[in-house]
Amino acid sequence: MAFRSKAASLALVAGIAFAGSAAAQDRVFFGIATGGTGGTYYPLGGMLAQLISNKATVGGKKLAATAETSGASVANAQLLARNDIESAFVAADILDAAFNGKGQFEGKPVKNLRALGALYPEQVQLVTAASANVRSFKDLKGKSVSSGSPGSGQWQLLGDLLEAHGMTRKDIAEDLSSFAQSVDKIKDGNLVASLITAGAPTASVTDLANARELRIVPLSGPEIETLRKKQPYYATVQLPANTYKGQTAPVDTLAVMAIWATHEGLSEQTAYEVTKALYENLEILGQVHPKGKEISLKTALLSVSIPLHPGAQRYYREKGIIK
Repeated sequence: MAFRSKAASLALVAGIAFAGSAAAQDRVFFGIATGGTGGTYYPLGGMLAQLISNKATVGGKKLAATAETSGASVANAQLLARNDIESAFVAADILDAAFNGKGQFEGKPVKNLRALGALYPEQVQLVTAASANVRSFKDLKGKSVSSGSPGSGQWQLLGDLLEAHGMTRKDIAEDLSSFAQSVDKIKDGNLVASLITAGAPTASVTDLANARELRIVPLSGPEIETLRKKQPYYATVQLPANTYKGQTAPVDTLAVMAIWATHEGLSEQTAYEVTKALYENLEILGQVHPKGKEISLKTALLSVSIPLHPGAQRYYREKGIIK
């Protein structure tokens, strides 16, 4: 039985409208756990749900897909662990930690997780005021840094970066504020830097750039290469110039791919059909959501470090992506 949030999903009406007067038994419900309504996961999930509802059938029955609000990556991995939802968006680092029983999943590996495919990169943005004396990650030593709530993907990422640079959490003054709270604190001079991982441009960072001159600190060099060898789900990307006001040069940084995941209990045919619905309708998705333009069959397996679902595997084999 799929998890159903109290909030109305973007695609719920679309799925029901598509089904028309057909009886419930003529439809197969398919949920996509996303995130909060103010993030990227939820609207993108709504558009994907609409695509699936319009394009996919399983065993002669129409798929009626819905996007569900949720607590994002960690909560979504837990939903999949309990088979409470058919699929979910999960950041690649959290998905890897869950499957392998690392980080906040220490000793409790979620071995039923399976990947459908990679979606788009969520850029790691180390944000500070331009007036702060922070030009590299090592400059954070002794300074206040926000990492989000303990156990979150953001919190785990900061730990990985500190370790890669020969530091520990004791070397900084760690702040556990949200993105929006962190930005307000930087504006007021009560916080030096914040680590923000999200699709760029990110609203909270845009807000900061409009309020005062900012700096996006590069994350590159031998320490980052060492980190990537240890944690293969981190990808190297470049934040384009002018992503934010005053940011006139490109910035080398990391990205964590958003992964569309499911559990091993999903039928092979359903997994095949929804994967096909996504990657064969990217033009439509790109027209209705900016992040849809960043999804590509060529990067469908980027940062995927857990087993593929057999249904998705069959689709990629047909497309020559895997042998």
